[in-house]
Amino acid sequence: MKAKGCMFDFSGTVFRIEPCADWLRGALEAAGVEAPDDEIAYWAERLERFGAQPGGATPAGWRPEAEAAWEQRDLTAELHRHAYRVQSRASGLPWDIHDVLYDRHMSPAAWRPYPDAAEVLAELRARGVPVAVVSNIGWDLRPVFAAHGLAELVDAFVLSYEFGRQKPDPAIFLAACEALGVAPQDTLMVGDDREADGGAAALGCPVHFVDHLPAAGRPDALRGVLDLLA
Repeated sequence: MKAKGCMFDFSGTVFRIEPCADWLRGALEAAGVEAPDDEIAYWAERLERFGAQPGGATPAGWRPEAEAAWEQRDLTAELHRHAYRVQSRASGLPWDIHDVLYDRHMSPAAWRPYPDAAEVLAELRARGVPVAVVSNIGWDLRPVFAAHGLAELVDAFVLSYEFGRQKPDPAIFLAACEALGVAPQDTLMVGDDREADGGAAALGCPVHFVDHLPAAGRPDALRGVLDLLA
């Protein structure tokens, strides 16, 4: 059976955060701090190693400084900011720009849509397939979609920090299906995290995975979604 509705994850699925060095450079510029490129590259690598960049890839074997707080970070805006500040501090970063870094990652300029995202979302709209974005996140990502011209192609946003539940809890997927008016078994979930996004399968939702790669390195993975929808 082909799906009649579609849910998408945000980070690593429809959008990807900017490279960590660009993220750090942007924060330093906003704070009025000058640093040579080699120093930025060194500290960007350490920030990545400590999982300090929201939306960035999690290094293999990495463990957060405060694991319990980390696992709950997407439930409130306060927990989300705190968790990532802890990690940027743990990296040993020599500049006190932890809040600036965090604020930078929430700006639309820090995010890039995957090359085929607009095409796929527009085609779903043309086919009359309703779309929801379901994200584990601690801030409002709607301005990111709006700034990149994609907000009008999304029918519902179900965000963990607003809903009070986070993936893989089936409740958050059920809320999205109800918002779309489509039964779970007829609603495709598209994501990059097999554990978190795979939680939709507990409701009977078909699930399609894409790889969490830099935007330029994944030009057309979302197009496969169109073959799975009515």
